[in-house]
Amino acid sequence: MVGFMSIFSSARERRLWFCALVCVLAIYLTLPFASIWAKYLYNQGLAAVVFMGCMMLVGITILVLGLNLRPAAFEVGVWIGITVVYLLVLFRITLPERSHLIEYSVVAAFIYEALIERRSQGRTVPVPALSAIALAAMVGTVDELIQYYLPNRHFDTTDIIFNILASVMAVVSIVILRRTRDTVEMMAQNRKSD
Repeated sequence: MVGFMSIFSSARERRLWFCALVCVLAIYLTLPFASIWAKYLYNQGLAAVVFMGCMMLVGITILVLGLNLRPAAFEVGVWIGITVVYLLVLFRITLPERSHLIEYSVVAAFIYEALIERRSQGRTVPVPALSAIALAAMVGTVDELIQYYLPNRHFDTTDIIFNILASVMAVVSIVILRRTRDTVEMMAQNRKSD
């Protein structure tokens, strides 16, 4: 345990990196089967249901990581705005690309939170948002490189772009939610002091 704590700044950071690792392993280990599962879900008419369930989980992940308290009306408005942006992106991309939106939103969110936790514990983390996006982009690039060697998959630079887009959307959403929370708290303190 002492060895782990020298690598990680806190138990929370260790848990967040573990969650990110589990997500990455789930993505990589399911690559050979993903097209088979997608075809089955599509043929059974379940693809949309599974996809919407996954998107709801992404939204919950971002909200939980972005906020810890009861929302004010202003924050709910911001949530709705972020949801609309995600929905508009979903309508513009095909089903296979949508899975990238789910996968890499969650990976980037966990990486970003781990970096923020590390920074809050006094460790040096230059620009956590950009670092999280870069790390998630590297994971997404490795994803595509693995697919190059799989017989039923193919390497696609467009998928790398979708991975980066998903990472950016997740991290920016969390940053916006946090800034909104800070603004609401500051407004509440100002009202109390008046």
